[in-house]
Amino acid sequence: MTEITQSFSDHEQIPLKDYAEKAYLDYSMYVVLDRALPHIGDGLKPVQRRIVYAMSELGLSATSKHKKSARTVGDVIGKFHPHGDSACYEAMVLMAQPFSFRYPLVDGQGNFGSPDDPKSFAAMRYTESRLTAYAKTLLSELGQGTVDWGPNFDGTLKEPVMLPARLPNVLLNGSTGIAVGMSTDIPPHNLREVVSACIRLLDQPKSTVAELCEHIKGPDYPTDAEIITPTEDLLALYELGTGSVKMRAVWEKESSEIVITALPHQVSPAKVLEQIAHQMQTKKLPMVEDLRDESDHENPTRLVIVPRSNRVDLEQLMNHLFATTDLERNYRVNMNVIGNNGKPQILDLRRLLKQWLDFRMKTVIRRLNHRLDQVVDRLHILEGLLVAYLNIDEVIYIIRHEDKPKPVLMERFSLTGTQAEAILDLKLRHLAKLEEMKIRDEQDLLSDERDGLEKLLGSKARLKTLIKKELLADAEVYGDERRSVLVTRDAAQALRQEDLVPSEPVTVILSRSGWARAAKGHDIDPSTLNYRSGDEFQHSAAGRSNEQAVFLDSKGRAYSLAAHTLPSARSQGEPLSSRFNIEAGESFLYTLAGSSDQKIVLASTFGYGFLTEVANLHSRMKAGKAVLTVPTGALPVMPALYSEQASNTIICATSDGYLLAFPLEDVPELSKGKGNKLINVPPKRLKAGEEFMVGMTVMADKEEILIWAGQRYLRMGAKDIEHFRGDRAHRGRKLPRGFQRVTKIELAVD
Repeated sequence: MTEITQSFSDHEQIPLKDYAEKAYLDYSMYVVLDRALPHIGDGLKPVQRRIVYAMSELGLSATSKHKKSARTVGDVIGKFHPHGDSACYEAMVLMAQPFSFRYPLVDGQGNFGSPDDPKSFAAMRYTESRLTAYAKTLLSELGQGTVDWGPNFDGTLKEPVMLPARLPNVLLNGSTGIAVGMSTDIPPHNLREVVSACIRLLDQPKSTVAELCEHIKGPDYPTDAEIITPTEDLLALYELGTGSVKMRAVWEKESSEIVITALPHQVSPAKVLEQIAHQMQTKKLPMVEDLRDESDHENPTRLVIVPRSNRVDLEQLMNHLFATTDLERNYRVNMNVIGNNGKPQILDLRRLLKQWLDFRMKTVIRRLNHRLDQVVDRLHILEGLLVAYLNIDEVIYIIRHEDKPKPVLMERFSLTGTQAEAILDLKLRHLAKLEEMKIRDEQDLLSDERDGLEKLLGSKARLKTLIKKELLADAEVYGDERRSVLVTRDAAQALRQEDLVPSEPVTVILSRSGWARAAKGHDIDPSTLNYRSGDEFQHSAAGRSNEQAVFLDSKGRAYSLAAHTLPSARSQGEPLSSRFNIEAGESFLYTLAGSSDQKIVLASTFGYGFLTEVANLHSRMKAGKAVLTVPTGALPVMPALYSEQASNTIICATSDGYLLAFPLEDVPELSKGKGNKLINVPPKRLKAGEEFMVGMTVMADKEEILIWAGQRYLRMGAKDIEHFRGDRAHRGRKLPRGFQRVTKIELAVD
């Protein structure tokens, strides 16, 4: 026995790089052409095409009884699609869901999922299915020579390479898929609109995309939600073949409650309620009191939002929900299909319809040629049968006495083999006298049909007319009204954090150690609150819970946070160092709480200052924001808030008892900086040491101020202040004896 040995050199050797490149390219082409992208002809992916064809082979038409889905899936994967049964079943379920397909191809019986969870369908052993009436538009011409056939995966059966779609299903049901290096997202459209555009293109082949969009207004999803994409954006989408579509839920007011009656395509009601509930739990939606899902068979979508009071602006609330939840959703559009040339391509609306009409024209021509061949063949046979009937006795004699009657018949009556076979296949009952009349009548009918077919095939205009008639007939049977209403809406705007928080009076309290808290109300005496051991009250500010609390440090940097996020005054607060990054050696001195447009005066102890708005002190940065430039050796003084009036007077006081009053309009308004000199503070005084500005306030005509010197204070009105008026940056005048060591200055509050 001879031993056969082989070495590695006997096998083909190729570099791993070349092998991997070819293998991946082959895989990529398979995914693109045979899995993920639809063909422009029937608008189906291979697995969908095989499911529809297998169901038709099982006799599961729209008029038949439902059969177990497992039977269908078994046939599909056993005969045509050698892949996983669960993936095949999921593809079939998708074609049966009326909320997924605009015109479903499968009629399901049983649990085929719900809008809440499209993948919650029952197992295929529990559900039953059959084809819908609409699926007939894909299959009715299948056996009429309209498409090519190819072998299945094991070569034992034939399957259609394409289905002879009578309608542009690629646009009607749309498609989504991810291939290798490309994807497709074709939205569904309304059947009547698409048919109208096809007829326009048949009548006027040079129609532009804009003219076709007079018929196709936009996508038509299987939901009653609104499409709010502007008309010009939709036109650009169809001209480029790419873009996006925005859908918004439909709502109405019922006795002060909001009722949502339609959701965007593929949006889960449960998910929307979860998103709204999350905002309520995190106190980001205080104007909503309750949520209810009242959906049932009569009202497939009915979500109820109960506002907290009648004062809630429902339009504003819904705009916020549109911006922050799936009540408004964007859908990507990328009209990438496998064209008539077998290559993937992104098509604009005109080219897509043009290619489909070319496909339809070829399909109709093949159907007519197939029928013409059948008619000619039948006429040929009828001609032979007529000869036999006219010579019936001689034909019977030849058949009875000849061993091989076929060649004898062919020679005697000049028949072809096909005609002779037809004569020999005649049954005795067809030898009646009436059969001759039937043959002649059938000949007349078929002759007329042949002439009509030849006229059709010989005229492009007649072919176009036929296609138009068939399109209109199908539109009449399967067409319906638009579901996705096209409307113009303003862009949704989410509410600011300040608008979402209830507006309640609060007092922000700052301790000397930099701990902060907020007490409800403005009638709080912060000095009576409990403080940590070694700590004490530093400063407080009255504001509202929906405003920002601002903290000013000894370096002139401002830090801000939402007032409602501060801990309650019942506790000892929390250290601001946990919220902000303050420089070592610096400390928080003052707090502010007011609206963003509140005017204030900022100044340093060296007497420099400026006007600004509280908004300029707001910052999201942990390191704060440099607002007031404080010279070395100086500190910020307490900021002075004021309301804008024509007669406002700013009053500055120094530690040595000098007071200066001048018009507020003399102070510059800046967003940040050092500012201008407000009062002249000498750098040093030999007798009393260093002098500095202790405070300032802004006073209107009818207001009074208090000037404190330790525990004593001096009340001064507008007339008293006249004595201390001067120009900005001057020294001012000395206060009376006993008030030459000023500690602070403030407005009198009665």
